[in-house]
Amino acid sequence: MSPPSINKVNERCNDKSENEINNGDEERISKNSVGSPLCMSGGDGDNSYSTNSLLQRRVLSKAKPVLIKNTKELMINLNFPRYIKVTDLGCSSGQNTFLAMSEIINTINVLCQERNQDPPEIDCCLNDLPNNDFNTTFKFIQFFNEKNTTSKELYFVSGVPGSFYSRLFPRRSLHLVHSSYGLHWLSKVPEGLEENKMSIYIHNSSPLSTYKAYLNQFQRDFTTFLKLRAEEMVSNGCMVLTFIGRSTIDNPLHRDCCHFWTLLSKALCDLVVEGLVSASKVNSFYIPFYDPNEKEVKEMVEKEGSFEIKDLETHGYDLGHCNQDETKRSKSGKNEANYIRAVSEPLLVAHFGDAIINILFNKFAHHVSQHASCKNKTTVSIVVSLTRKKTFLMS
Repeated sequence: MSPPSINKVNERCNDKSENEINNGDEERISKNSVGSPLCMSGGDGDNSYSTNSLLQRRVLSKAKPVLIKNTKELMINLNFPRYIKVTDLGCSSGQNTFLAMSEIINTINVLCQERNQDPPEIDCCLNDLPNNDFNTTFKFIQFFNEKNTTSKELYFVSGVPGSFYSRLFPRRSLHLVHSSYGLHWLSKVPEGLEENKMSIYIHNSSPLSTYKAYLNQFQRDFTTFLKLRAEEMVSNGCMVLTFIGRSTIDNPLHRDCCHFWTLLSKALCDLVVEGLVSASKVNSFYIPFYDPNEKEVKEMVEKEGSFEIKDLETHGYDLGHCNQDETKRSKSGKNEANYIRAVSEPLLVAHFGDAIINILFNKFAHHVSQHASCKNKTTVSIVVSLTRKKTFLMS
């Protein structure tokens, strides 16, 4: 669930105030560079990803039927192999990391019992960036083992550090690839966003060139991802991918008034008004993120050509705050602030420093509470399952 590696950026000097560096060239950071490390907030504290990943758990639950279906079909199509290699790309940290792996192991175990087949040995590879908090992840391996005590197959868990926009595994070695809430993160911030003022992402008033820049970067990245996985996967191997998308097709600039990056932009603008952050600092920061619609995903898979689409679904993006009660709205604002902070704080700290973070997300929580009753939201989760087309080796 973590984003891929991004170019390093010059961090703000801790011993200088924002006002002291407002006017220098130091502040004119390249718009296609963002902070490194680019990862989820580590550890298991109040602001960590591990503590604030209920949304991802909901998303995994909604994608569960597709994952189970494709795992069963994989085992049958491969004639119940004695060994399979499974990877979770962008696994991040915390207990959620093992949910998909547990589901895969359980599905294989039940299916083998039903078909009177010997269960395979399963190689479980957890992938994320090298700066991901693997220490916290592997602290939860005991719970993973306890959950799978009834499993008859042998399974082996390992970490595979690296960007999923690069080769990670030997050729024709993977049988099943899972990735949840990772592929909406881009390999870098697109170029050509200079006209998108005081906003960290696409919004309703952005120039069309901003949308095109983000779309082009997503097309390059997703195509690269597909090509690399095609090299690593066996014929008839499958992938189940889930990422944040949008339901709109006609207006590529449309984002909900309550879209999380729109509200975070508003919170940053609040800090500009209060003199805590400079406008030029905000204008040099963009999120390396893109939320495609189903049509864009389908077109890219078909154009790349290595995979066939088996399932393509959309589900509501539920942050759990569709109510009118003022107390609950305030709580929902805090909950969403914690979630967005967990996935974006390392990026924000690398660019703005850590002094503004608490104030920023207090502002963000307020804006969320003001939009808690918004209807007709177009942000969705997209689930797609793909099968690797048969490859023919030259003699």
